Amino acid sequence: MNNLRRLDLNLLVTLDVLLAEQNVTKAARRLNFSQPSVSVHLAKLRDIFDDPLLLPGPRGMRPTSRAEELREPLRQVLEALGRVVSPASPFDPAQATNTWHISAFDYGESTIVLPALAGLRAAAPGTRLAVVEVTPSRLPRLAERGDIDLAFHTAEGAPPGLHRRILFSESYVLVGRQGHPALSNRLTLEQFCQLEHVLVSPEGGGFHGVTDRILAEAGMKRNVVLSVPHFLFVREAIRATDLVAMLPSRLVRNADGLQICPAPVEVPSYEMAMLWHERCHRDPAHRWLREFIANSV
Repeated sequence: MNNLRRLDLNLLVTLDVLLAEQNVTKAARRLNFSQPSVSVHLAKLRDIFDDPLLLPGPRGMRPTSRAEELREPLRQVLEALGRVVSPASPFDPAQATNTWHISAFDYGESTIVLPALAGLRAAAPGTRLAVVEVTPSRLPRLAERGDIDLAFHTAEGAPPGLHRRILFSESYVLVGRQGHPALSNRLTLEQFCQLEHVLVSPEGGGFHGVTDRILAEAGMKRNVVLSVPHFLFVREAIRATDLVAMLPSRLVRNADGLQICPAPVEVPSYEMAMLWHERCHRDPAHRWLREFIANSV
């Protein structure tokens, strides 16, 4: 360990070239050093290894037994260091075999993962994608450990400490089944509140959301009769009943059997963000994936 502390990389490079050239003058020329500098390096190396390393010979210098022992391990170490400090190789999606882990709830699956999926399979056919649901509080730790590569979450509710990129802004619309008798005309606020509503409660069991907070500020309350944890079930429930819901517009865009109506209450829009950890911020494969998804939504 003491010898390791006394070494620097330049000494090891000099020793490698000296063992190859077995001539101080030739080694100096190859290293672009002066001959005295190489001699100084050799003196330090002899002191560190407690061995002459190179002895005068009839045609230059000949390595000692200790130097011969060092030759191959030294070459391997320098090659490994070269790979460590060399620029990262460009990412080739066509040849990639990555397995990416993405955290997304059903809304993110439908509005972000699904639009990117066909293009991702075509561009990177050898890769795999695992989509999991992770509570926001666990995201930073899982991302730091490398268990999660990307996460999709509302920008406002996203946990701190992660890189983020805003993907799009989303707004709420009133949705009911096609031909719903109460949605043929524009609703008043009172009529809106009297309808039977379904609400998405990601935590489960809640009957109060952002729409209800806006209504409460106006002294109003709507009739929420169904609470579910997933958006996709809401679409099917609305198609099969006279329930209505305030849903993100991208979730019901071009959805069969549903009609979108102007709501008499203005619910603030929100932004969807893509999140990732610093550990993979500069990784070429990860950067490619982020750009691909951002360009697909």
